[in-house]
This record gives sequence, C-alpha cells and structure tokens, in this order.
Amino acid sequence: MTPPAAKATPAARTPAGQARDKILATAFRLFYAHGLRAAGIDTIIAESGVAKATFYKYFPAKDELILAYLEKVDGIWTGQLHAAAEAAGPDPAARLVGLFDALASACRRDGYRGCAFINAAAESVSGTRVHDRTVAHKEHIRAWIRDLADQAGAQDPDRLARSLTLVLDGGLASGVLDADPAAATAARDTASQLVAAGLGRNP
Repeated sequence: MTPPAAKATPAARTPAGQARDKILATAFRLFYAHGLRAAGIDTIIAESGVAKATFYKYFPAKDELILAYLEKVDGIWTGQLHAAAEAAGPDPAARLVGLFDALASACRRDGYRGCAFINAAAESVSGTRVHDRTVAHKEHIRAWIRDLADQAGAQDPDRLARSLTLVLDGGLASGVLDADPAAATAARDTASQLVAAGLGRNP
C-alpha cells in the first residue's frame, strides 16, 4: 500500500488512453506521501504529464480523484490481508492470526506512512463521500474478520472481530509513530492471544 519511493518527474504529454491511469498513479503516490490536502491538483497534473483539460475530463473534482485513490488502496490492502491469511493455511483460527503478517510487510516498506484510510479519515469531514468511503473500508474488513471468527468457532465473533481490527489499526499507526516494524510483531502476538481467548483455548 506504499507508493514507489522514487519521485516522478514531469513527463511528456501522455496519450489520452493512458491518461487516467497515469493521473491515478501519480495521485496515489502524492496523496499517500503528503496527504490529501497537501497534494494539490496542479502538482498532480504537472507530475502526471497530462493537460489540465484531460485531468478534468476524468476527474471533474478533487474528491473524485480521492475516491478513486481510496478504491485503489482498498484493492491493494484488502488483497494483501487476504493473501497473508490464506498463506497461514485452511484453519480459520490460523488465518485470523496470519493476516497480521500483511501488517509486518507494510510497516517495513520504504515510505510507509500508516493506513491510508485512517489518514484520509483524519482529513475528511464526517458525512462526506470521502469520509463515508473510509468507514465502508473499515466495516468491510471487520465483516471479513468477523466471518473468519465465526468459522473458527469464536464464542462472540463480533467482539473478537472488533478487538482484532482495533489491534490491526493500532499496529498500522504504531508502525509510523514508533518508526519500528516491531510494532507489527507485537500486534501479531496480541492477535494470537485474543484469538485463543475468543475460542476458549490456552494461548
């Protein structure tokens, strides 16, 4: 979920067929690195190498670009979580712990700045489309974890899912605040204890 470390330079004008992807890739990097407000439209246009008219053809307003960015981040981060869970094997309980390996990978990336959705929520107003999109992402992740908890036989799947997502979000934030990837290891260990307790097992 971290954009490329290398800074792009203004490029030659991009063919129209590739323009949207180029704009979105540039916005992805700048929004994640600098924040939604700090990354201005003019900078995105300049670094993506498209004409202003072309930009507004695809994204009539900045919020439209932000929503497309969040959609892209959602696909990447959700995919990483699912891949980490599946790598832990078929046991749903093991998957609940294994998904935290995605956190470890994220925190070790160059340019890591935490959860793009938490960052976006901090910069958006409740009730707006951008803020609603951040909430929808978190609810989707929690519902998926709740389903795994139910499959694992948790005594209270809702409570376990909420606890695990709190630990996941805390690990994402701590990875930035502490600048220490060990936060991911601590989060995984905590998740293991929560899963064991939620299933009535000894840790």
